[in-house]
Formats: sequence, C-alpha cells, structure tokens
Amino acid sequence: MFEETYSLAIQVTPAFESLLTYTYILLHQASEDHRGTPEAPGRVVTLIERSYWEKLTDHHDSAPEKVWGVAYRIVPEKVSEVKEYLDIREINGYSIHYTPFYPADGSTPMETLVYIGTPDNEQFVGPQDPQKLAQHILNSKGPSGLNRDYLYGLDTALNELSPESGDYHVSDLAQRVRALEHSVNGTSS
Repeated sequence: MFEETYSLAIQVTPAFESLLTYTYILLHQASEDHRGTPEAPGRVVTLIERSYWEKLTDHHDSAPEKVWGVAYRIVPEKVSEVKEYLDIREINGYSIHYTPFYPADGSTPMETLVYIGTPDNEQFVGPQDPQKLAQHILNSKGPSGLNRDYLYGLDTALNELSPESGDYHVSDLAQRVRALEHSVNGTSS
C-alpha cells in the first residue's frame, strides 16, 4: 500500500511541491531501524532550523536558503491509518512538528505535520567529515536496504522536484559515495 519513501516522502506523487520553513536538510540522523542496525547505524536525513545550523561546525557550509519538499493532503478517512504508519516508520528519534508549507504556485501557505529529528534526540549525530560520512554510508545497511541506495534515491528525488530543489550537502555526499563505490569495485568514476 505504501511506497518506499525518502526523507519527506518526496518521491511519491501527487502532491504540492514547495518549500518548508525549516532551512536545511542534513544526513545528521542515525538510523538503527531502516538503513542501519543498533550495532552499525546508517545515516538518514532530518531538517534543521537555520538558527541551529548556524551554530554547527559543518563541512558543507553552503546550504540553500530553502528546503524543497512535498506536502500530501490525506483524505479524512485515511488520516489515522497514514499517521499510524508514519508514527512507526519515524519512531527512531523523530518527533512531530507543525510548520508552514509554501506551495510553489504561490497559493496560500498551509500548516503541515512533519517528522523531524531534532538535535536533542539521541539519534542525532551532528556534522561529520564528508569523506568519513560517505565511507560510513557506503558500508551501512539495514532492514530497509543499503544506506547508499537511500542516499542515491534522496539525491535523485530532490533534483527532480524542481530546478531549484537540489541540495549540495546531499549531492556532494552522493558523489563521494559513488566514487568510493567505484574504487571498491575497481571501476573509474
């Protein structure tokens, strides 16, 4: 019934494409239940408010001004079912937040529910050297699959949302992981 999704469910359609008030999308969240294990957590994305990001020492220092995503209007009779599914899927360090969502067509902003791994949750690991993070992602896997497949899917989905929606942090990590993967497989990148 539910498709494999990446981050903000940005790969599933139809929806409203636009930006959220949270300003950074970062792979600073550990994943023990989907893209890693308790012994070797993978990495997944979370959204970070600008005020918090400005306090971080991040090796990806050129974050975009906007975070693009997709909002879904759920039919009333399915709200409980969808929320129950998401509450289970996002259990590992994420909490519910309500934030304005600004549709790309300029229509009226809407209040949306979003799951965010805030910096005070135990799965938040914070910034890491990009090359070390790439190696970690390359080596991580969990019940939902390879961590690198999650990253590649996220990168593709972000780039397909809008000409403005690509994210340097995500695309840089995807390039680094691909280069490592090619070097491990003995092919040139």
